[in-house]
Amino acid sequence: MRIIGPDELIFGVDNISDGRAFLVDYGLDETDSRGDEGGTFEAADGTAITLRRRDDASLPPPLPTATLLRRTIWGVEDEATIEAIADELSKDRDVVRTSDGMLACKDDTGFEIAFRVTRRRKLDLPAEMINSPGAKPGRGPNIVGANEDAPAKPRTLSHIVYFVPDMDVMANFYIQRLQFVVTDKFTNTGPFLRPQANLDHHVLFMIQTPPYMQGIEHLAFHMQGPTELMLAGSRMVKKGYESFWGPGRHKFGSNWFWYFNSPLGTHVEYDADMDLHDGDWIHRETPMGPEQAQMFLFENVEKWMPGGPPGKKD
Repeated sequence: MRIIGPDELIFGVDNISDGRAFLVDYGLDETDSRGDEGGTFEAADGTAITLRRRDDASLPPPLPTATLLRRTIWGVEDEATIEAIADELSKDRDVVRTSDGMLACKDDTGFEIAFRVTRRRKLDLPAEMINSPGAKPGRGPNIVGANEDAPAKPRTLSHIVYFVPDMDVMANFYIQRLQFVVTDKFTNTGPFLRPQANLDHHVLFMIQTPPYMQGIEHLAFHMQGPTELMLAGSRMVKKGYESFWGPGRHKFGSNWFWYFNSPLGTHVEYDADMDLHDGDWIHRETPMGPEQAQMFLFENVEKWMPGGPPGKKD
């Protein structure tokens, strides 16, 4: 099945204003503002986060937990894929066509999901340019790499991570019914999954938790590269947002990361430079722990100079 990845996530929140401020400061563009009723916030390729009021009658019913996620919309390549998904999932559940043409149902752990031909716009943007001895210069003479005024805009919705009450049930649904591929795995925690039409190391990961915690643990957008990730994250810190984890670099996937707490009831991550895998890749497995989750982890500090860390007088 030619599923590409998450196209859009829909949240029902208590405070539209706080959510809007966070997503705009994060770098997304509001493209469909509905004032106090919500808005849609897009990355460069059109993948998006949509906010609605928690009591918006148009939203799917919430999970019986504290999560604010109301629906995950997966983008697929074509209508043939939509029909294939409909044929497969209608064998054992209600599958409906929404008024805007999506195929909607629940997965095997009760998350509301939907499928549509992707709205992703094809990007033609430069990668991060670096100069490395022995290699052709990425930046020519007099082109400065450390530009504090450079834009730092999320390019595409990268991946989501769910808290799930039954990891095996959840993983088997995406692997056996939707043909997702395991790229790596933490023992007794969850597999990293990619769909057939996306070579990213993962677009979906899951962590087993008690049922009352079911929901979305974090979502992430790809950035141009490590420098843009650091620039965007530093701007969030300066605006007063709370860093949750990072900056650092994961081992599985190799992606740089920086997570922030958000008013969406989930962590929101910047990531950059994720590994790609095809059908020749053989997945790895290791116990989950700090040493396995990250190759290195930095600590953000307000200021530093040769005389010592912040607050040192001499």
